[in-house]
Amino acid sequence: MLRIFRFRTLRITLLLIVLFVVAMNAWLTSVRIQSWNRPVWVVLYPINGDGRRDTEAYINALSAEHFDDIEQFFQREGRRYQVNLDSVAEFYLAPALLLQPPEIELDASLFERIFWSLHMRWWSWRNDSWSGPEPDVRIYLRYFSPRESQQLSHSLGLQKGMIGLVNGFASVDYMGTNNFVIAHELMHTFGASDKYNPDTNEPLYPEGYADPDQAPLLPQVRAEVMAGRVKVSPGWLLMPQSLNDVVVGPLTANEIGWHEPLE
Repeated sequence: MLRIFRFRTLRITLLLIVLFVVAMNAWLTSVRIQSWNRPVWVVLYPINGDGRRDTEAYINALSAEHFDDIEQFFQREGRRYQVNLDSVAEFYLAPALLLQPPEIELDASLFERIFWSLHMRWWSWRNDSWSGPEPDVRIYLRYFSPRESQQLSHSLGLQKGMIGLVNGFASVDYMGTNNFVIAHELMHTFGASDKYNPDTNEPLYPEGYADPDQAPLLPQVRAEVMAGRVKVSPGWLLMPQSLNDVVVGPLTANEIGWHEPLE
């Protein structure tokens, strides 16, 4: 019995040490990212979320070029906020993963969210198909076939851990929307907060509006990246179909360490 107790204690101690090292590394990465003195290295890990052949075929056809518009979005918005880098964020595509990441319910309690965060970081550390340089941020792309009638689970981004989990549809018709969600969750890992009402998805005014000073206020034609929706009329919200219709607002920019926008 004593031997079992010692072994269990040793195992828990080693786990806590590993988690501490991972947490410290993530904190140092977060501090370095917000200094914006070199490009952020982002590795994308595709996952077949439903096991379907059409989803697998979509993943097999993916290349890093399919995510170029995310890189261009950060370059455009970073330049607007005086981030003087030739490349603000660089994206790399890892080989597909076979194991599914841990699940979490949308209405999970605070304790359940903390436990999931630790579990997700542990799972990420144990499952890595990337053989290149150590990334700053890992984004897991869980794809599902659009032929199945289903509502996708909520995507998540963790600043503590520098990990994102994005759920998207495996179709070129959804590539623009998927890339927008990737950009949104990536901003969470940089330290940005949501700018919408979680009960209604309504953008918060003024921080959730791309153009809060326009007159008349509606219709808006662009989305703030952390608001996630374009408010067209009092009862009409649209999700942006492309990052060409998305901007980084001043509050979001301040949260991730960017400066005042250029006039």
